[in-house]
Amino acid sequence: MKNLITDIDGILVGNASNEALKSGTTALICSHPMVASYAVLGGAPGTRETDLLMPDQTVEQIDALVLSGGSAFGLDAAGGVQGWLRDQGRGFAVGPVHVPIVPAAILFDLINGGDKAWQGQSPYWDLGWQAAAEAKSDFALGSHGAGTGALIAGLKGGLGSASMRLDNGITIGALVAVNALGQATMGSSRHFWAAPFEKNGEFGDLGLPATLPAHVSRPLTKGDAMKNGGAKNANTTIGIIATDARIGKAAARRLAIMAHDGFSRALWPSHTPMDGDLIFALSSGKKDLPNDDKAFLELGAGAAATMARAIARGIYEAQARPNDIFPTWQDKFG
Repeated sequence: MKNLITDIDGILVGNASNEALKSGTTALICSHPMVASYAVLGGAPGTRETDLLMPDQTVEQIDALVLSGGSAFGLDAAGGVQGWLRDQGRGFAVGPVHVPIVPAAILFDLINGGDKAWQGQSPYWDLGWQAAAEAKSDFALGSHGAGTGALIAGLKGGLGSASMRLDNGITIGALVAVNALGQATMGSSRHFWAAPFEKNGEFGDLGLPATLPAHVSRPLTKGDAMKNGGAKNANTTIGIIATDARIGKAAARRLAIMAHDGFSRALWPSHTPMDGDLIFALSSGKKDLPNDDKAFLELGAGAAATMARAIARGIYEAQARPNDIFPTWQDKFG
């Protein structure tokens, strides 16, 4: 186990970043078409090809998923991934034509200190192609891909991933770009809200504080942390929860909804009107899920815990770059 979403057999992930832009794209490539759905619980989402993921829609499976910076411009990244897949002969067959199915979600990182003064076509189509071409089982966390320019309240955000295997042999993996309005740490302390779910010291092995920090229930937001409040609406956490359990679209949607508990466990506050919080749920269909209610409950609970861990890892692994607005967790607490 790599403690990455690529512990799900058949999933590869690629990152592409533009350091001057302070933005980037992450592409998850499926080795074969996979069942997927999604759930949005934030008030300001930016998406592409998500309607088809609803259980009552015709297309059952997808070829890739994209998480990108760039706000609405970042949706172009899915076109680059789609173009790369088309060159591989992938896609939904409509007569002699194959159309790669590539849903996408974006986060807002347009006012994070990077140079966004591009001319003509946005750079995200090319970033999408590059991310797809780079897809492999090992990939970088922190300030890479969709996490390149991510910020949270008072700290740099980042790209996180985690995985776990249930007692019944089912594997769960999470991938998330954390650009939240709120905090991943408790008040002014270094302790992560996700601490109860940590495995093997993956984000510092700090545990919970002996006593709760002062004002821990008073949310610090990104706007509070900036002197001019200019990034108060520059938010959104977007993620993917994947499993090798064989489930349909309706169950995948329920899994995405349950995985949102991981946002609530790791970020305070979450699902705000200024966040576009979204989770895709993906099934490789490699293993049978035991046919009882308890099995799906364990799958959903495991998804939430794995997502919470991935969020904390994204913050913990963030790296400093020139012209950063906020420090990294390592610079402030490490």
